[in-house]
Amino acid sequence: MNFRTTSLEPKTKEKELTPEAFVAFLTLLSPDPEIAGEMYEELRRQLIKFFEWRGACFADMLADETLNRVMRKLDEGEEIEKNILALSLGIARFVLMEYWRHPDNRRVELEQLFALAAPSAHLREDDDPWLISLRHCLSSLPEEDRDLIIEYYQEDKQAKIDNRKALAARLGISINTLFSRARRIRDRLERSVVNTMERNFVEFS
Repeated sequence: MNFRTTSLEPKTKEKELTPEAFVAFLTLLSPDPEIAGEMYEELRRQLIKFFEWRGACFADMLADETLNRVMRKLDEGEEIEKNILALSLGIARFVLMEYWRHPDNRRVELEQLFALAAPSAHLREDDDPWLISLRHCLSSLPEEDRDLIIEYYQEDKQAKIDNRKALAARLGISINTLFSRARRIRDRLERSVVNTMERNFVEFS
């Protein structure tokens, strides 16, 4: 079993976790090392599931960050009075909110999702929550904006460039104007998707 960290919001450097903190955490789970190890893995699985169902990428890294913070509380001498799962989920909610607020994480990979989110695409119930949220937000756009942004991100490499030139010509606008219009729609969609995900987080957390 290993523990690692992941980057969230910029903050002051925290002291590194010690092996003793990890041992103390396992002992808190169970005095029996074998049972403690099994409980640790199960807790980690529960946290990964928590992050996955809320649309976070790198759910395993976020789960590890959550466990690191629980262990850090122990290392700093804080007494753990509540159920360890409840405590871990409480910390996980803060980790998730930090993740969404970080600009690099907040930028949904829309280029990769637009083709899947198009109205003609088949959407499965087990699709990524980001994709479900994006498709919902796309449906709320004016039809003209929705068609433009979906077509803007179609194709790849040179075909994408040619497609955008053809789209600009059909709309009677320059490439620069098309870029500016697509960027405004994308920014509006990004904010809408993140807001939707945060509302779902509040409702289902």
